[in-house]
Amino acid sequence: MADNISDVVVVGSGAGAMTAAIKAHDQGMSVTMIEKANVYGGTSAMSGGGIWVPNHGKASKIEDSPEDAWTYARALVEDSVSDVRLKAYLERAAEMVRYMEEHTQLEVVPQDIYPDYYPDLPGAKTGGRTLDPSPFSGKALGDEFKRMRQQHPQTLALGRYAITMAEGRRIFSKEPGSMMVMLKLMANYWTNIGARLKGKRDSRLALGNALIGRLRRSMMDRNIPLLLNTALVDLILDGERVVGVKIRRDAESGADEPQELYARQGIILGAGGFEHSQEMREKYLPQPTSSHWSAGNPCNTGDAIQAGLKLGAQTSLMEHAWWGPAVRVNTEAVARVLFAEKSLPGLIFVNSRGERYANEAAPYQDYGPNCYRAHGGEISSIPAYAIFDANYRRKYMLGPMMPAAITPDALLPKSLKQGFYHRADTLAELAHKINLPADKLTATVERFNGFARNGEDRDFQRGGNLHDKYYGDKTCDPNPCLAPLEKGPFYAVRVYPGDLGTKGGLLTDQHARVLDQKGDVIKGLYAIGNTSSSVVGSTYPGAGTTLGPAMTFGYLAACHLGSEFRGEASAGDTTLATELMDC
Repeated sequence: MADNISDVVVVGSGAGAMTAAIKAHDQGMSVTMIEKANVYGGTSAMSGGGIWVPNHGKASKIEDSPEDAWTYARALVEDSVSDVRLKAYLERAAEMVRYMEEHTQLEVVPQDIYPDYYPDLPGAKTGGRTLDPSPFSGKALGDEFKRMRQQHPQTLALGRYAITMAEGRRIFSKEPGSMMVMLKLMANYWTNIGARLKGKRDSRLALGNALIGRLRRSMMDRNIPLLLNTALVDLILDGERVVGVKIRRDAESGADEPQELYARQGIILGAGGFEHSQEMREKYLPQPTSSHWSAGNPCNTGDAIQAGLKLGAQTSLMEHAWWGPAVRVNTEAVARVLFAEKSLPGLIFVNSRGERYANEAAPYQDYGPNCYRAHGGEISSIPAYAIFDANYRRKYMLGPMMPAAITPDALLPKSLKQGFYHRADTLAELAHKINLPADKLTATVERFNGFARNGEDRDFQRGGNLHDKYYGDKTCDPNPCLAPLEKGPFYAVRVYPGDLGTKGGLLTDQHARVLDQKGDVIKGLYAIGNTSSSVVGSTYPGAGTTLGPAMTFGYLAACHLGSEFRGEASAGDTTLATELMDC
């Protein structure tokens, strides 16, 4: 085989891309994977690593059914996403998981107490649908361990120790035994002398690093080539079919002239969204917007989406993102999303009038719509402010700020002391420092404190459902998400409508084939993950609804390519019927 020809070229190296590469290889096709960065794993490596898979068939205390999954998803996902595409995800995700567990290093565990994000909707479950990758040893990767993109610092306990979903919840929620969990993690880390001599990075991989580590090891077992520092420049057409990609092998410097890499069967685009392209954000997302507010992979600049647009591909959901309340440290490459902090008692979000405007503990996806809806005219919620008191500061973390019980204000790093937070002895003084009306802020806090003491948020029902309480403090009565802000000093931190990535991308069918403006298939071109338009629309059914579809449609793309490779694809299977279109 010539060096620049394979059956399938996969662009990107996240979980969806790796799943596609592995499944394509296992069907007898040669595969080449290219990655723009000098490390592999994409946003998947930085993520929580969870996979949302209804009816997965693994041992769980939660009963599920296809009917319940469909009822829940269809009620949540807007009609612009077609039934056929949504069903492809719900009905084939479990098949993908079974295949990967049987044929690769993948191993996942159901999180029986992690509820769907909208637990009051029909068909929702109190847990079980989110699968967490089991921890994996970086030693199994050899030299490839140091070439894996590192975990986002906010997903590490104390910024250092790798933790699973279950461990993280016990620690953040202060459940009984949480201190013992933390001590065990620390002991395992510091007694690993070999790893400590090599550096700070924990060689016990969890969350997104565990998922990518397991998939990368499976690619290594198959000798699937992975070319780092190789950027997609353009797609190559032969007539009406995509037959290859133009690449730049020295992606960091951009010095090399583009080269060509050909694919006999097809190209799978799994290169993420456009969250770090300020130009695309300003063109498509609600305003104001900034790439500095994103917690996604810094290399995600929409290259693959732009390449598809040049061919006349159709897009959808370009105004949407995987939103979340984000804080920003200027010395860090990406923002931090407040996953757990927003649910913990003793913290509120306020706008420029010093007033709350939404349930802080709501699913993080809701933060974007809530924030932009509350922003406009004389009222600004961008940035909003997280307001908390000394009790919260002592007990809990806030983004990069460790609890004061561990790191008091005097010991915080200089990067946080220089503008990350504001502090004052009274609420009125704090309001003056951040230019909020003192009377309004004081009244808001007094009203909230009354709710907290009674255990019922009469304005926004915070802590009123199972999802809100998931990261609440179980030691806080009568509501684990509510505590009064009453002890000075008081603190304020700017909060932005951040994201984990963008949702909009190339519109695809149930096989992940990219569609043109007429709804016809662009032959030879597939898109998955955040390069494609989200199969769950503007919503977020549960933890892992980014990676679940990415891996499922990576698997389905490879299955379709395999059927064509074997000559099984229908000759008439090139145009999507009008009733199956997503727009």
